[in-house]
Amino acid sequence: MISERAQAVEAAATLAMSRLAKAMQADGIDVINLGVGESDFQTPEHIAQAAIAAIEAHQTSFYTPTSGLDALKQAIVDHVQQRYDATIARNNVTVTTGAKLSLYALMQVLLNPGDVVVAAAPLWVSYVEQIKLAGGQLQTIVPDNAALKLTVADLAALTTPVKAIIVNSPTNPTGQVYTRDELQAILAWANENDTYVILDEIYGQLVYNGATFTSGLQLQPLENSRMIIVDGVSKAYAMTGWRIGWTLASSEVIVAMNKLLDHMTSNPTAVAQYAAIAALTGDQSSVEVMRQAFEKRLNATFDALNNVPGLEVTVKPEGAFYLFPKVEPQVLTAAGVADTSELSMKILKEARVAMPSGEGFGMPGYLRMGYAKDQAVLDEAVRRLTEFFQQYI
Repeated sequence: MISERAQAVEAAATLAMSRLAKAMQADGIDVINLGVGESDFQTPEHIAQAAIAAIEAHQTSFYTPTSGLDALKQAIVDHVQQRYDATIARNNVTVTTGAKLSLYALMQVLLNPGDVVVAAAPLWVSYVEQIKLAGGQLQTIVPDNAALKLTVADLAALTTPVKAIIVNSPTNPTGQVYTRDELQAILAWANENDTYVILDEIYGQLVYNGATFTSGLQLQPLENSRMIIVDGVSKAYAMTGWRIGWTLASSEVIVAMNKLLDHMTSNPTAVAQYAAIAALTGDQSSVEVMRQAFEKRLNATFDALNNVPGLEVTVKPEGAFYLFPKVEPQVLTAAGVADTSELSMKILKEARVAMPSGEGFGMPGYLRMGYAKDQAVLDEAVRRLTEFFQQYI
């Protein structure tokens, strides 16, 4: 019989929606898939060529250290120095098979059964299940501000001890960016309360329209602190399929993670590590090309989506590549559905647009629309959504 642990886990809403959309596409159905956090850009050529060169030089046939190649860890150390003027050491770094595995391993390392983890809703779908699998308890807070960002006032109102706080900036799914002062205040509260802060910075290089991203690395030292950074190459370098992420933390956390990872993956895929070295040390112009493209798509699609009857995005995203529109309640009634989960399936079947519902992000009543697609595709998606929603307004 399947374990109770496995039975308790919910499928990732974003991946489930994307799988269904791809299955429909395989059947010849014209579906626009906006359901997964992935851009339409190819991995830059110099990164792919570095991977090919590593294979041809016979560098990829054997195990690497569990925590990643020293050359890759040094590239991450140097990247941190260049981007944030922050000094860390290689023993503050462990490389994982995607940032998702970094987060999973962290939950296993930090949490004892019953430990409380706090995060703002809406939140990325996998946090929920990762905490559950570690025996922790997730306490979500719906912040009382239009940007739905966690505040120190929210934390001060808590009545139970908190083992860890997760802050995702820019945020998936709202695209909001925490300011320097907001992050500093959360870190100060955590330091006073002996609480870990996990800063998920995977979208940190993708901010728009003059928004400024602040890393925790700019605010306090890493060693001997409870601040933990999770990042990777997936989003900024169009490398989702390569599966390279990392954790930056005090060395005692890294040692504990590496013991766990010894028994999980042994090491990240060697060829992908060489590709990641090229991403971090090579020409960075492709990051800016993609960032500018996403900014243009955001600016065009934000206004267009707000003109769809029955949908509204109150606060414009500042980063990542998602819009998180609220659905007017009368739409659900008129469409004959109980919630936005059912509505998202109806949209997929009738309008042929795949968008996961807010339920998977801890925020019913919303939909998530990725805009990391060509503008013509996004325009067609908005046209289909307009046609769909006009029936119910």
